Amino acid sequence: MTAKPSSPRGLGRGLSALLGDAPVAQDNGAKGNGGRNVAIDLITPNPFQPRRTFDEQDLRELTDSIRANGVLQPIVVRTDPKAAGRFQLIAGERRWRSAQRAGLHEIPVVIREMTDDDALEVAIVENVQRAGLNAIEEALGYHALVERFNYTQEDLATNIGKSRSHIANMLRLLNLPTEVRQMVEDGKLSAGHARALVTANDAVSLAREAVARGLSVREMEALANAARTEPTKGGRKGKLPKDIDTVRLERELKAATGCAVSIDVEAGREAGKLVIRFADMDKLDAVTTRLLRG
Repeated sequence: MTAKPSSPRGLGRGLSALLGDAPVAQDNGAKGNGGRNVAIDLITPNPFQPRRTFDEQDLRELTDSIRANGVLQPIVVRTDPKAAGRFQLIAGERRWRSAQRAGLHEIPVVIREMTDDDALEVAIVENVQRAGLNAIEEALGYHALVERFNYTQEDLATNIGKSRSHIANMLRLLNLPTEVRQMVEDGKLSAGHARALVTANDAVSLAREAVARGLSVREMEALANAARTEPTKGGRKGKLPKDIDTVRLERELKAATGCAVSIDVEAGREAGKLVIRFADMDKLDAVTTRLLRG
């Protein structure tokens, strides 16, 4: 298993910097900044591509454009680490697919030498910075950056240009049951519908009802809120599952205060409570002194 870096490596510099920093492969047929034409059948898709579905209408339109004008912007590839003489896509899969449909035998490429981690990072950043990912694909991209590259939600929000609440809401979608996530990927439910189901008592049944009845997001929220207010087995209201940033913050506060810390967000809201538990009065004095001085 690859160890996580202690801090984000390149996201803050943007996609162009990530691609620009990777060394260009040396090749006798290269043109200019690593540009050359490569046979389309020598290129394989990026196994780290977060996008699982491609809009058919978009592909048809791009295919028509390429048939008329050619590929105006090179795709980015790396040499395939497992197959000599072949290449692996890094960025530009829509252009590659459309070029195949247009009947092209070659496509202009820029070759960059990258590790698997580099290839994964660039593929995710390229996609989440552009429109078209469904909500689950977007959430999986964020999750990969958090888990594999140790990004915080604040890092992602600042550098990708999304709000922190958007990042957090997207990541919470991964807590949904598999069937509900599939409905989102299939386009049967929107991200708004899915967000309303994150803390629902029976997300699958509610999702099926929403699809069957063609409920709007507002109607879905009302239905989910009604189900959420029903008593749970323990007679307590549900809490939002803790994301990785909340857990990390709890640990940091514990280290700073020397006390057990719990952060709980109320279901259906962004409000919650921060609980600091102290073992004795000396601990309480120490914590209050630090807070008052801050």
